[in-house]
Amino acid sequence: MKLTVNGREVYVYTGGKTFDAALPCVVFIHGALNDHSVWTLLARWFAHHGFAVLAPDLPGHMRSAGPALESVEAMADWTLALMDAASAPQAALAGHSMGSLIALEAAARAPERATRLVMLGTAYPMAVPKALLEISIAAPLKAIDRVVTFSFSTLAAKPSYPGPGVWLRGAGRQLMRLVLSHQGDTELFHNDFAACDRYANGMQAAALVRCPAHLVLAREDQMTPTRATKELAATLKAEVHMVPAGHFLMQECPDGVLAALRSALR
Repeated sequence: MKLTVNGREVYVYTGGKTFDAALPCVVFIHGALNDHSVWTLLARWFAHHGFAVLAPDLPGHMRSAGPALESVEAMADWTLALMDAASAPQAALAGHSMGSLIALEAAARAPERATRLVMLGTAYPMAVPKALLEISIAAPLKAIDRVVTFSFSTLAAKPSYPGPGVWLRGAGRQLMRLVLSHQGDTELFHNDFAACDRYANGMQAAALVRCPAHLVLAREDQMTPTRATKELAATLKAEVHMVPAGHFLMQECPDGVLAALRSALR
């Protein structure tokens, strides 16, 4: 469906069901240079099992009007405004990578509105190497290739998503290239990387979260290694779920991630 948030058109995937604000709501927030499609399996499962689902394209990404927002804090405020536009007073907030920081900040800014916090493929701080920041401007396609290389734990994950036989690395690379080119913003990848790198409010935000928190982490994650979550998990008093995958865990381990989300949101 399409909503208007802060005066701009936003595309929101609802999992194949008409959005019903009377149901328990889940907001799925994608990561850097991704879009709503990374949540397809999870969004559809929850939409068909008693939840109202909002899986938006963030501003400036794919079908949502730009410009892209330049900070995690701004994206967190936008997420709360999205809930307002959908008439959703409360929601569980689930985010992957950059989206996990957005979910964390939103849950801290409006603790009375967050019923659950689920951070997938997360770390704090989410520092981005200077060389990768530089290449994301100078040669964004090369930066995409580098990120994809480090985001999967194997060359041929089985079972893959959305079905056996899908080339996960090729699909991940093509999605990021499509998001980069769709609105002609050649600095979009750098914008998202820089937002993650600059975010410095993580521990303060974690101390303000009042809802149950869950971390869904991948054992072979080289982008946001699990060792970078210990302090965050302790502050949030979070339940930690581990899956056998790399950073793009929703694609590489779909069943395990769905099981973790079902446990977190039941």
